Amino acid sequence: MQITEKKGENSLILEVSGQVDTVTAPELQTSILTAFQKTANVYLDLSDVAYMSSAGLRALLIGQKTAASKGGKLIIKGVQDPVMQVFNMSGFSKVLTIE
Repeated sequence: MQITEKKGENSLILEVSGQVDTVTAPELQTSILTAFQKTANVYLDLSDVAYMSSAGLRALLIGQKTAASKGGKLIIKGVQDPVMQVFNMSGFSKVLTIE
């Protein structure tokens, strides 16, 4: 998994590529939490992520709770069908902000 950080207007964009699994999810979580130390709004671009495990879901949930506690937003975009199926089956599609 690779994460590229880009500066947006009043936000940070984290572009994620590869698989988000038990091994890589802690890195994603750290990147999300670090981004929220810099800005209140974080966009997570998952266009290049075809697989996400429950460990990845946990990282997103922690990111969502961090955003709420800071009065900001975690916005997820570019979700591929296999990952969206995981979001739908787990109920995360109702909890996360997905564009």
